[in-house]
Amino acid sequence: MKPDNRIRVMEIIARMNVGGPATQVAGLCERLDSDEFDHRLYAGYVDGGEGDHLNLRDTLIPVHRIPGLGRSVRPADYRALRRLVAAMREFRPHIVHTRTGKAGALGRLAVRLSGVDAARIHVFHTPLPRGRPSRLRRSLRVRPQRFVTARFVAAGCDRLVTGGFNVRDDLLSAGVGRLEQYVVIPPGVQLGPIPDRMAARRSLGIPADVPVVAYVGRLSRVKRPDRFVEVAREVLERMPDCRFLICGGGELREEVERAIRPVWDSFRLLGWRRDVETVYAAADVLLLTSDNEGTPLALVEAGMAGVPVVSTRMGSVDEVVRDRRTGLLADPDVAELTDHTVRLLKDPSLARRMGEAARRWTTRAFGVDRLVTDTEALYRSLCGVPR
Repeated sequence: MKPDNRIRVMEIIARMNVGGPATQVAGLCERLDSDEFDHRLYAGYVDGGEGDHLNLRDTLIPVHRIPGLGRSVRPADYRALRRLVAAMREFRPHIVHTRTGKAGALGRLAVRLSGVDAARIHVFHTPLPRGRPSRLRRSLRVRPQRFVTARFVAAGCDRLVTGGFNVRDDLLSAGVGRLEQYVVIPPGVQLGPIPDRMAARRSLGIPADVPVVAYVGRLSRVKRPDRFVEVAREVLERMPDCRFLICGGGELREEVERAIRPVWDSFRLLGWRRDVETVYAAADVLLLTSDNEGTPLALVEAGMAGVPVVSTRMGSVDEVVRDRRTGLLADPDVAELTDHTVRLLKDPSLARRMGEAARRWTTRAFGVDRLVTDTEALYRSLCGVPR
């Protein structure tokens, strides 16, 4: 029987769809010291068309379901708020730990309405755009409600967590929170066993001797799969035997299918997979083409698999990828991304050196045990702090 003087943590996330937030939550749920922490997860349901992290990873994590706490904002959200208030009054958490904007906003309101004396932590996984454009330009590029929500959530928090310093600085420059609220905790990942390269290629139907470029992530606007396809076409002009793996799904899947139809035989659309390690094992390069990123777990996973990456220089990407040592970074420019990709594909010894350096770096800096240690220390620091 667990001791009854444990620190009670109520973790709230909108949904456990495949991606960085769900991976982090799962790692904490599985590894936090249960003798010291009573950690409970509250989440909505995954929308149709998205991969469910818990199902794909066969993760047996208890989840307290909150209907309505999903991706979209709906008039019925007040029901989710009522359920959160009731859950807080029953659980009496010492700490309420929220992720994603909707969960953060409802979590803040629920703390106020429930009357519990809980410390508040919110994690910003998705950053605001990099750079410091004028207020007018920024307001045109990002939905105003995203800023309003971020500032509302930050104002009610004891601590704000980001996965990288660049993301923290971008949020501060946008007026979200105060410096003393922020704690930087890099993500933590544990990748499964990496299969043999040839076996991985056979299972995916790829020839053993062709160059392979992989995309791992959601097929969404911000990830720019259209730019990935543009780069692929340019690479094929120089290396016609190259193959491209797209591992993931999302609202742009049909659009991607139409775009690759003229070069269909060069692509494999894999959807969401349980065995993402197979995709990394089969690849020579991982290509990330996003317009905006936080601290992308696909880059961490690729590094742990010994795969060098080519990526746009966004968010805290340069805190994961050591440019010209573990991969190559570029502006969001098709020509530059193409040149970097072809360079690694045509120089296997360079790719191998970068991949090995990436394996050493990511294993040391982004292990899940380090994430758990940092998070436990954050929880302890907030117990007994006046609010």
